[in-house]
Amino acid sequence: MQVNVFRKGFNYSQDGPGNRLVYHLQGCNMRCAWCSNPEGMARKGTLLVDADGLRKSACPHGAIAGKVIDRERCALCTTRECLTINRNQSIRWSSSPCDVEALVAEAKRSVPLYFDGGGVTLSGGEVTVQFAATKQLLQRLKEEGIHTTIETNGAHRRLGELFPLVDCLIVDFKHHDDARLREATGVGIALIQRNLRKALAEHPNVLIRIPLIGGFNDAPADAERFAAFFEPLNTSRVRFEFLSYHEYGKDKWAQCGLPYRMERMKSAFVGDATVAQFKSVFEAAGLHVIHT
Repeated sequence: MQVNVFRKGFNYSQDGPGNRLVYHLQGCNMRCAWCSNPEGMARKGTLLVDADGLRKSACPHGAIAGKVIDRERCALCTTRECLTINRNQSIRWSSSPCDVEALVAEAKRSVPLYFDGGGVTLSGGEVTVQFAATKQLLQRLKEEGIHTTIETNGAHRRLGELFPLVDCLIVDFKHHDDARLREATGVGIALIQRNLRKALAEHPNVLIRIPLIGGFNDAPADAERFAAFFEPLNTSRVRFEFLSYHEYGKDKWAQCGLPYRMERMKSAFVGDATVAQFKSVFEAAGLHVIHT
């Protein structure tokens, strides 16, 4: 079985405990305007273009004019000479198919680098979009005794099947309100809440991350409502972390030919005072807040 991967590399403590080999899997079921990995959204991948380096000669079908590429024409192209015959650094496909066993072999070779409790993390995109391949890869990693982590938005009906295969479960919880979440991501909240309840009841190591976006979920009332959802649940083995909005992925939206809609949102950035307020509300509710 193959896994479609758009990025891989090592990271320390940000994607699970210790030093970790992180595979970013292609495809996502959400469309968050603040996403820092927009190249990972399209399920089959997307064309990444560096406009400054474009050359008309890369496309024999006339899709390139100056520093502009006609993506509608590209979508109809079946030969993709720009990626094969006329390859250049200004145009590339976001992802590549990788055999599960090849990734497992790479993970095994990297064992000496998994210090401080490290291992392999599957991130995205959204790992559950490639559910069958993700499950097989996790099974093989566990068979090899490698510590596993996944980062997920929690919106897959079969997410619970992965719990026994995951040593550390990281879930993004983006909003407490169904209408606001659906408007921003295209996905409703019911299944996410159900999976969160199941995770808190069954999984021994859960980290829930809340991305704080100014004007979307950063008001004092939002902090109270987030905490109110978790307060009656068993959170003794759960940690919470708040991630402030950033623009690290802004340039990649243009490379994907997508508009960066966050520029329309005023004051999307949140300050330290907002993060401190959320932390105070959560700790008052008996919820354990960390910062990685």
